[in-house]
Amino acid sequence: MSPSPSQIRRLVAAARRAGKSSYAPYSKFRVGAAVLTASGKIFAGCNVENASYGLTNCAERTAVFNAVAGGHRKLVAVAVYTPTPEATAPCGACRQVLNEFGPNAAVLCVCDSADRIETTLDQLLPRAFGPKDLRS
Repeated sequence: MSPSPSQIRRLVAAARRAGKSSYAPYSKFRVGAAVLTASGKIFAGCNVENASYGLTNCAERTAVFNAVAGGHRKLVAVAVYTPTPEATAPCGACRQVLNEFGPNAAVLCVCDSADRIETTLDQLLPRAFGPKDLRS
């Protein structure tokens, strides 16, 4: 399922709004993300930092975890907003978590300029390890 232009606009708007809630006192890098589920519902998330840096959670994973907590486990798209002049793609850990629930999801990364990254998760994480690899 490919997201419609209307769904993409709503997804990007949700990611931008989520970035405003970011807790980033250390990096000052406020990230927002939103995921679109197969049912058409959008879940947003922001990055949440911690003084013990390893316990920080990225916006993309927060959005995915919100969707799963809401009972949705199939993702069709993700939007990521960063307050930068160039769009920023999800980190490796987020790519792996996104793969768990949307291995072919559309990925749209936006920023404070017109720069965008439009791709798919399987292009960002080729030959990914996932649930299919655990089936015998």
